[in-house]
Amino acid sequence: MIKSLKVLHHPLADSENQLEVLENSIGSFHPTFNEKLGLCGMRPLQTSGIDIMQLNLGKMCNQTCKHCHVDAGPDRKEMMSRSTMQLCLDILKNSDIEVVDLTGGAPELNPDFRWFVEQIKQLGKHIIVRCNLTIILANKRFHDLPEFFKRHQVEVVSSLPGFTRDRTDRQRGDGVFEDSITALQMLNNVGYGQEGSGLVLNLVYNPAGAFLPPSQVALEKEYKLELASRYGIVFNQLFAITNMPISRYLDYLLSSGNYQRYMYKLISAFNPASVQNLMCRNTLSVGWDGYLYDCDFNQMLDLKVSAQNSQHISDFDYEILKYRNIVVKQHCFGCTAGEGSSCGGSLTI
Repeated sequence: MIKSLKVLHHPLADSENQLEVLENSIGSFHPTFNEKLGLCGMRPLQTSGIDIMQLNLGKMCNQTCKHCHVDAGPDRKEMMSRSTMQLCLDILKNSDIEVVDLTGGAPELNPDFRWFVEQIKQLGKHIIVRCNLTIILANKRFHDLPEFFKRHQVEVVSSLPGFTRDRTDRQRGDGVFEDSITALQMLNNVGYGQEGSGLVLNLVYNPAGAFLPPSQVALEKEYKLELASRYGIVFNQLFAITNMPISRYLDYLLSSGNYQRYMYKLISAFNPASVQNLMCRNTLSVGWDGYLYDCDFNQMLDLKVSAQNSQHISDFDYEILKYRNIVVKQHCFGCTAGEGSSCGGSLTI
């Protein structure tokens, strides 16, 4: 089994070491992210509100994917506690935040996952679960997840790097493709992805190598054709997401000699049209331990929100956090390259 960087005591398990690589190793002749915004006549990033609360329920996962920016895996024990979940529920109850995005690791491995979903739904919020698909087959206690998701009208977002076994298993581990296909069929069988069902099933593509994703529109058409003809699988949308140069993917870039070239590619592909729709502008990311971040990527680099008096869920101040300056570093070029990239896919299509 592949071990996480943290368990291996790898230098890149330390967020400070990652930031040092990102900030100091691509040369002074390249602009910082804020400098790039200025060159394009834009001001430093600020939020436009909080529409989405994204919560990392823990870093434990039944998979150890080679590209994982969370460094998740079976050997990670960090889990969000029920008390932290309750603090989140209290805030959701008293705010106009409409969408709750549950991620991990595999969020379903948190022992309070189902309770939390039920509580959020009682508040009338829309729930997104980032399900890796294979968790549905990992243990009998997860086999009913499709029915559970349906009962609570959960939107399911699942990674599928390719519609062939070789490509998917290379990135996510042996046997992942077969289990993913079975899980997708189980979701389809309860109505997910089916026209008129109201049960949303979206897939996520991210490149296997050191390159940007192709056109999301073209890729979605290809996925829909291939998955339907080969396996009878239907889904709503495909999200094409650029790999962020942090954690395990950063390790891959460095060890394969692709780091400099990849960063040059991200910076040179900067697309000003993507900036308006960046996910950090309307999302608040909550770590498993309750600390607050502008996005999931900043969370993994331990770059807390700029609001000094409201950096933990226990000190949540809606008015301070609603319109805040966004913390940016060089990895932010990953979200503004090409068509742009977010947890909801391309930003400029």
